[in-house]
Amino acid sequence: MYGQPLTASAAEPGVAYQWLRAGAPVPGATAPTYTPGLDDLDRPLAVQVTDATGSTISAPTAPVARATMTATRQRVLGEPRWTHTLKARPGRFSAPDPDVSYRWPDGSTARTYAVRPGDVGHRLALEVTAEAPGYDPLTVTVRTAQVAHRIDVRRTVRYHVETRGRITTSLREFRRQAQETYDDPRGWRSSGIRFVPVARGGAFTLVLAEASYLPRFSSGCSAEWSCRVGRFVIINQERWKHASPAWNAAHLALRDYRHMVVNHETGHWLGLGHAQCPGPGRLAPVMQQQSKGLQGCRFNPFPTEREIAGRTPRGRAMAYALARDYSPDVE
Repeated sequence: MYGQPLTASAAEPGVAYQWLRAGAPVPGATAPTYTPGLDDLDRPLAVQVTDATGSTISAPTAPVARATMTATRQRVLGEPRWTHTLKARPGRFSAPDPDVSYRWPDGSTARTYAVRPGDVGHRLALEVTAEAPGYDPLTVTVRTAQVAHRIDVRRTVRYHVETRGRITTSLREFRRQAQETYDDPRGWRSSGIRFVPVARGGAFTLVLAEASYLPRFSSGCSAEWSCRVGRFVIINQERWKHASPAWNAAHLALRDYRHMVVNHETGHWLGLGHAQCPGPGRLAPVMQQQSKGLQGCRFNPFPTEREIAGRTPRGRAMAYALARDYSPDVE
């Protein structure tokens, strides 16, 4: 094996040694002990011993194999949490000065890794691979703890789902996708709010409504858009099924529109009013009326950093107050 010394016999006066590689003398290899090097890989070795009675050649070894590398202390540094960055610690290897490479779950190979929204709820596996001349490559897999949301749960909000009017789309899909939006690490969950569906009651009611039914909630609601009135977070069925003309003109995904409209109307229930575009080319706040105009911003289905940070104790108190009145907030 590479790097593992071979010994012919105890050194004796008057005895000469010559190590052979695939039957040919190895230059300078005339000691009783020989350590296989890179030139010996995959080749058999033997030793010729000469004394006063003559010369003999040992039986050849098996072809010299690559050495087996060992590793210790490989770790992932940092807290596995959405918005955090992790760093690989290579640890130690038995091979001298190995080339070390990394592979994160998304296929990236940098030493650092920015935790992604889709990582939440999963353990990340980092592959650390070491390669060195004369050694078989070694890959060590290091797993993190389960990735957490940006902020641990600080408040739990319960809600239930109702319908109004004639519903022509899947209510089951509506329930599922709305909850996915509430659970998404990029959404209001990022401010520490957990939304839990219940069969009845709860703090607010999420309504899927036929478009023509919207004005019945308030004269301020339109059959064209979604709305929030008191405890009712109302999603317009036509918008749910088809998004908005502006959204479709930009060739954006219907699923992202559904994220946006649920986040927007729920944001009203949480106490947030409409927002303006912060500047040309920037992401639109989710509380901007993106269905009506962008003011130079880019479409965005999730709360911005500023909106997440705006969920202060005062904002939470406003939500309770707003839930008791019936002033409408239109998409």
